[in-house]
Amino acid sequence: MDNPKVSIVVPLYNEEKAFDLLIGRLKQVMLSADYKVETILVNDGSSDRTAFLIEKIASEDERFVGLLLSRNHGHQLAVTAGLSVAKGTDAVMIIDGDLQDPPELLLDFYKKLKEGYDVIYAVRKNRKESSLKKIAYWFYYRLQQRVSNFKIPLDSGDFSMISRRVVDYMNQMPEQSRYLRGMRSWVGFKQFGFEYNRDARAAGEAKYGWKKLFELAFNGIFNFSDFPVRFISRLGIMIILLSFVYIVYVLVQKLFFGNVPEGFTTLIIAITLFSGVQLISIGLIGEYVLRIYNQVRNRPLFVIDKIISKSGQ
Repeated sequence: MDNPKVSIVVPLYNEEKAFDLLIGRLKQVMLSADYKVETILVNDGSSDRTAFLIEKIASEDERFVGLLLSRNHGHQLAVTAGLSVAKGTDAVMIIDGDLQDPPELLLDFYKKLKEGYDVIYAVRKNRKESSLKKIAYWFYYRLQQRVSNFKIPLDSGDFSMISRRVVDYMNQMPEQSRYLRGMRSWVGFKQFGFEYNRDARAAGEAKYGWKKLFELAFNGIFNFSDFPVRFISRLGIMIILLSFVYIVYVLVQKLFFGNVPEGFTTLIIAITLFSGVQLISIGLIGEYVLRIYNQVRNRPLFVIDKIISKSGQ
């Protein structure tokens, strides 16, 4: 498709069960739009028939482009790969392939784009998750906003529409440990939060387990906040003050009451406390060192196996 106004980027990992429903809804959205829309289907190293289904639809319908990665790179890098090839001249919309993000909101997002907004991000009014996950999400987003160096909207994920110039700026960002919602906030410009009700997964199982969620959360905090480093300094100062108070206490006991605390309990507590503080400090510094190490290797963010389109371009 030549010169589409909007590109839709959909990262897919083992989504064959929801694929037909996804394509059906995307086709309806593209038909209802009075401007050209293309869809980039990114296969993130799926082990089921997802890659085959992507190739089939991309070779039959010019509105779809299949982007097959060489292996599983992870959600954030799969979206990044899609952004790198999206041709939308006005904007790019990012949605997940499990249909928890309704593609029908493209029309509403595009209207806000035409009102002058560069980023229209979706804000989840509610989510169909377990109570534990809801609590974890609620706590994390508020912690992130409190410690970040700039404002990252509450309760907003990657589901969004971003203008062409924001896409171009994000494509210039080379960081390996990517946190896309933070990156689009960092770019700035005029942004709008669009509230919606998040649906349940259409089919299949969730691909984001607790391990991946924690990894994403760490990227959000360590990439966009200097709080962890400052936390180490503040913790050290607090421990020094506590130690000073304890020294004064011991001197008062010695000089005025002739009584000095004895025994192994105090020593064990002190050793355990300081050992824990040291390990936490080394771990926090290690997170930054690991990110620096990954970055200076200067490896490509992703490897594309092939791109499929009806035109063959």
